[in-house]
Amino acid sequence: MNAGTATATIPGGTLGEAEFRAQFERFATTAAADRRGFSVEWSERLPCLQDRTPSTGFDRHYVYHTAWAARLLARLRPVEHVDVASSLYFATLASAFVPVRYYEYRPVELGLSNLACGQADLTSLPFDDDSIPSMSCMHVVEHVGLGRYGDELDFDGDLKAIAELRRVLAPDGNLLFVVPVGRPRIQFNAHRIYGFDQVREAFGDLELTEFSLVPDRRDGFGLIENASRELADRQRYGCGCFWFRKGRGRRG
Repeated sequence: MNAGTATATIPGGTLGEAEFRAQFERFATTAAADRRGFSVEWSERLPCLQDRTPSTGFDRHYVYHTAWAARLLARLRPVEHVDVASSLYFATLASAFVPVRYYEYRPVELGLSNLACGQADLTSLPFDDDSIPSMSCMHVVEHVGLGRYGDELDFDGDLKAIAELRRVLAPDGNLLFVVPVGRPRIQFNAHRIYGFDQVREAFGDLELTEFSLVPDRRDGFGLIENASRELADRQRYGCGCFWFRKGRGRRG
C-alpha cells in the first residue's frame, strides 16, 4: 500500500501520509533506545490505515451462521460430520470437538488432527445413497452453476446440488443448510437469493426442525431463532439457517 495516497476516516480526522510518517518517527525514536532486539525501519513499513473505527466490524452472515452451526453440532455430537464447501473456519473449529470430513470443489490443503479434506463436485457427490448421518452445506449452493468458482454454467445447478444433499443424507440424519434469503433473484455471477418457500420446496419431504435468520439491519443485529417465513421473505439479503432432518424410511 502506498502511504502517500491511502487515507482512512478515523475519529478526529483522516490518517494520511504526514500523520502516518509523524507517528512512525515518534515510535522509531522510542524504539532506538530499546534493547529487546526489534528493528523499526521505514523500508519495512506496512501501513494499516482503515482500522481506527469506533467499533469492530465483521461479516454478519459468516460470524452468525457458523456460530449457529457449531452450537448445533455441539448439541448433536455426531460420531463424524461431513461438510461440503462451507467456511473453512467452521470446519477447522468444529474439528476440535467432532471428527470432520471436509470436501471442496477447489481442493484445499489443510493439516489438522480430526480433519480430513477431499475434493468433490456438489452436483455429483462421491457418497452412497442414505449414507451420511450428519452433514452441512452452508453459503454454498447459491453459487453453484454461476461459474464464479470455475464450475460450468447451469441455471439449475443449485437444484442438482440440493438433490445430491437429499440423496446422500441418511435416514434420521441431520443437514445444516444455509443460503441467502429475501426477494428471490440472481445477482450474477455472485449468488442467488431465495424465498423461504423455494428452499422448503427444493428439499421435498425433509423435515424442517429449525429455521434461524440473520436479518438485514433494519430487523435486528443478531441471530433470530425460530424466525418466521414472513420475516425471511421481507429481507433484502438475509442469511437463512435451515436445520433439516430426513425421517426414518425416507429416501432423498
